[in-house]
Amino acid sequence: MSTSVTPDATGQDIAARLERLPMSRWQVMVRLAIGVVTFFEAFDQLLIAYTLPVITKEWDISAAGTTLTLTIGSIGMLLGAFVSGWAADRVGRVKVISICVALTALCSLLMAGCTSLAPFLVLRFVQGFAIGGEVPTAAAYISEISRAHRRGRFVLFYEIVFPAGLAAGALLAAWVIPHWGWRALYLFAAAPGLASVLLQRRIPESPRWLASRGRYEKARATMDLIEDRVRRASGAELPEPTTPAVRETPAPAPARGSLRDLFTGRYRRRTLVVWTIWFVGYLANYGITSWLPTLYKGVYAMSLSSALWYSTMASVAGLVGCVLAALLVDRVGRRGIVVGGLGGTTAMLVVLAVLGAGAPWQLAVWSSLAAMFNFAVNISLYLYTPELYPTRARALGCSMGGVMNRLGLIVGPLLVGLVYGGGTQLSAVFLLLAVFTLAGAVVAGLFAEETAGRTLEEVSP
Repeated sequence: MSTSVTPDATGQDIAARLERLPMSRWQVMVRLAIGVVTFFEAFDQLLIAYTLPVITKEWDISAAGTTLTLTIGSIGMLLGAFVSGWAADRVGRVKVISICVALTALCSLLMAGCTSLAPFLVLRFVQGFAIGGEVPTAAAYISEISRAHRRGRFVLFYEIVFPAGLAAGALLAAWVIPHWGWRALYLFAAAPGLASVLLQRRIPESPRWLASRGRYEKARATMDLIEDRVRRASGAELPEPTTPAVRETPAPAPARGSLRDLFTGRYRRRTLVVWTIWFVGYLANYGITSWLPTLYKGVYAMSLSSALWYSTMASVAGLVGCVLAALLVDRVGRRGIVVGGLGGTTAMLVVLAVLGAGAPWQLAVWSSLAAMFNFAVNISLYLYTPELYPTRARALGCSMGGVMNRLGLIVGPLLVGLVYGGGTQLSAVFLLLAVFTLAGAVVAGLFAEETAGRTLEEVSP
């Protein structure tokens, strides 16, 4: 039977009960359910890069319109990430995730029916807002139901669904667009709308969040439910919590997380470091991947079908990098993955700059290797960032990391478009991106704090 918890229990008691849970089918089920949602969010995010060459011709979009189409979703994601942190820290993780998923699916359905650019851009902005809200909130939730032992592998094998969604979107787009047209992709992407209903009914709210809000009775009831499911899934009684579940004094009133929390005491340096890594990692990521179909088609005069298939190589290589990060992150640590990944990205971009990408195979090989290193960094941030902040401000910390992520997504394509559009050789584009990733590697190496093997409450009291 589960250990009883007194009415004066606090988040420490809830954390102790979560930390003693063995891995079981229940955790895998939750990770899968949230993972399916995140998979389709990633799928939706990348579709614009693969449909852009088609709708540019169909709607006669100018160069300025092309850039706006690439970036409008990222602007929405930035605002969505900014708002979702406050919302998830106040109304709950699961509710915010469910709303975002439903909104993303609705926008996909409506985008499939667009016949001109203006309504398409409005819907893309709203969809970006929802994607930007779901992804960091889901990262906070998965971290909060995890225990310290091998948390890195558990969280990152969930996070792999995002690059898997990117890779699936790339592969499906390369096959569907030439045969069925771009609208079919958006109809398919509307499928996860039903998942928003299932999430509300099947996935429990984070007990750590409930306790942080002072809802101790609900937190205890949720922990009782989780422990019962884990007990039935594992077929064994649960071990005793490692910390006492009794307090002699009433629990303090719950603190509300605020932006100030991210810059107070130990959190100031953490925030500045992780924001730098978020910005640099995604500037390089989207600066490369968002332009690949256009580069293959424009620079090397490849057919649309060939350009799309060549572009998928970077997404597949990125998925490989994410798997490697998940397998290694608990061994080499978060800082090791980030520094090594940004260093490797820099090296590959420098090679591209030196070679000049004179042939499409050169661009494909070296951009794919750069993506492999870069994706390993970016996926690790979804594990690392929630560990750096206390429960009262964890979703806010994740969402503000998402804001820097989206700033990188916006600036990266704009930089590439500015340099490439100015008639400069591709080598200058890659060298510019390498300068950013090198700076990120130096910052992480000098100032990033290691969190592997420690409980969330130990790292961020």
